[in-house]
Amino acid sequence: MRKSILKSLKPDIIVEMLEMAMAFENWNKVIERADMLYQCVESIHEERQEYQSKGMPSPHIHIARPLVYYYGVSHLMRGMAHQKMGQVDQARACIEQYAELGWMEDLDEVGMQVVQEFRHKAQVNRYALEIEAGQVQLLEEFVNFLLEHPEEWLVGLKVIAEAAVRHRWRIDRVLHVFEDLIQGVSREEDSSNNDDMYHYCYQRALYEQWMGRPQEAVEFILQAIRLAHKLGMDRYVIRCTALLEVLREEATAEQIGRYRIMLEGMV
Repeated sequence: MRKSILKSLKPDIIVEMLEMAMAFENWNKVIERADMLYQCVESIHEERQEYQSKGMPSPHIHIARPLVYYYGVSHLMRGMAHQKMGQVDQARACIEQYAELGWMEDLDEVGMQVVQEFRHKAQVNRYALEIEAGQVQLLEEFVNFLLEHPEEWLVGLKVIAEAAVRHRWRIDRVLHVFEDLIQGVSREEDSSNNDDMYHYCYQRALYEQWMGRPQEAVEFILQAIRLAHKLGMDRYVIRCTALLEVLREEATAEQIGRYRIMLEGMV
């Protein structure tokens, strides 16, 4: 992409475009937008270096966060897309790129904080990538990590539940460890974690179905439907209702009654 075009782009706008592509799970578009963001911030960085080498102040560019943040987001989003597409090696390479962003010059206190935040994200996502790839020997280590970093437990448990469904792992013991936390979040339904909670509930329903506990599976699907509706994600609702219809014959009359009331409330 030509520098003249790159200069007309705004990093914060590209981040919004990235987030939209992520929401729609359009992984090829995520990679395309992540590359665009990287080229944009690289152009800004090179221009700043050029001006500094000449002893001149660089042109002011309005960005909401330090430049290092956009480098991190470009690698993070690209890595997540590769991970969702099953491209493990490419995802690993992306994690290594945002694990250490301290190479940037003239980082102030805010910039260094951003570097630390991405280093932490890299640690979480290394575990997630390997767990999803089937490295069951890392499961106990990952659980201990989540217990030490409670702000990450919901994201981590979502990963574990999905891996359990994919690789046919029995994770009842792990779920028991986090039982109180799960119930607490279920009661609160804080909008800040509704997306992660939706994905956890959906994967948990699949796990309960596989374990031969259909009524427990229905409970998690009902919760997932409620969260999907709150998120305004119709395709999530459709995905959940399809699974519930598979489980309908084994659901209780009371569960089906709640399901009907829920659907009526969405009309």
